[in-house]
Amino acid sequence: MDINEVLKYLPHRYPFLLIDRVLSCEPGKSLTAVKNVTINEPFFSGHFPHRPVMPGVLIIEALAQAAAILTFKTEGAKADAESVYYFVGIDDARFKKPVTPGDTLRLHVTLQRHVRRIWKFQAQARVGDTVVAEAGLMCTVRPLNEAMPG
Repeated sequence: MDINEVLKYLPHRYPFLLIDRVLSCEPGKSLTAVKNVTINEPFFSGHFPHRPVMPGVLIIEALAQAAAILTFKTEGAKADAESVYYFVGIDDARFKKPVTPGDTLRLHVTLQRHVRRIWKFQAQARVGDTVVAEAGLMCTVRPLNEAMPG
């Protein structure tokens, strides 16, 4: 999926769109996407001016966006103005190496289970062959007029 197709599956837009391309997708199983990290990212001017590092929470957000695409592809649906894709849990998040300008972040999410409206994924971010972050993610899609779970 190129960026034009990605935009059909995610409501996010600049500066919060963190997926540039989807390399592979097997609905109901897994998805691999990429984020090309450039010095032009707005967060680098403050994180950190002396050594630009992509914030770990944004790496997790990029993984969640990959999970959202996998969810929508699995359901045969696309993002719309009537619903929101929420986090409901982040488990065992680990950050193993800084991500810096010039890196290509490869995002891989694997669907572990889908029960009712809760989707659980194992997620891993790599630069080259090196794991830079990983986490278990739980997400849900809810109508805008419905309260957040919990």
